[in-house]
Parts: sequence; C-alpha cells; structure tokens
Amino acid sequence: MIALIQRVNWAQVHIERSLHSDIGQGLLAFIGIEKDDGEQQSQKLMDKILAYRVFSDTEGKMNLDIKDIGGDLMLVSQFTLVAETDKGLRPGFSSAKPPEEAEKIYKKLVATAEQRHEFVASGEFGADMQVSLENDGPVTFLLKV
Repeated sequence: MIALIQRVNWAQVHIERSLHSDIGQGLLAFIGIEKDDGEQQSQKLMDKILAYRVFSDTEGKMNLDIKDIGGDLMLVSQFTLVAETDKGLRPGFSSAKPPEEAEKIYKKLVATAEQRHEFVASGEFGADMQVSLENDGPVTFLLKV
C-alpha cells in the first residue's frame, strides 16, 4: 500500500464541477492499493500517516505530526500510484488491486481515519476528481507499507 502525502495549507476535491470535500491546514494523502494489500497494510499505513512528523516545531524542525498541530486529513484514492513504469512508455496496472476489492479497503481506511482523527475528508473512489491544493513547503513524502 502506498500513500503520497503532502503537507498542505488547504486542499479541495471537486466532482462534476461541485465541491465534494475540503480541508484546511494538514495532510493530503493520495492512496494506492496493490494486489497483496489488505487490512494489515491498511492499519499500518494509517498508523504511519497519523504519526509521520512533517510539521515544524518552534525551532523550525519537522518534529510534529498531524495530531500535534490539530491538522485536517484528506484521503484520496489514486490507483495510478501503483502503476508499473519501468518499461515502455505506457503505464501498466497489473499490480493494482481489482477495483471492487480496492474500494472496500479504501472505505475501511477512511472509516479508520475517522475513528482515530478529529477531521477527515475524502474523495470518492473511482470518480473523476479534480484535486486542488496549496502544498506547504513544498513537503511531499512517499510512504510504503
């Protein structure tokens, strides 16, 4: 399971030109689900996202996590993160979990986040989404479990 996390000042998801969800300061996490991913990987990834120290303390060092700053969290499914790009000029997606199974894992990940964090927003699995954000830093990390 993969998460591309970005420290943001704000982020929004639009679907069919309508605002679907938005957050203020916090983390935007794009989620990629691979064939072998399941409940265990989902839990480990959420643990890592919530505890990853990417926010600055009073000395300007990245020592604070999203909970420390009372930040928002947005989760957006993005199957292209698991694309195979090492050969040719077209991405392959054979390593991605089939959509029906991936959707269940994604929804469970969102539900887990909602249980463990105060403010959580999300995209819509499988939808054509337009994601807008202001990356703070820029700070972006690729997390794998």
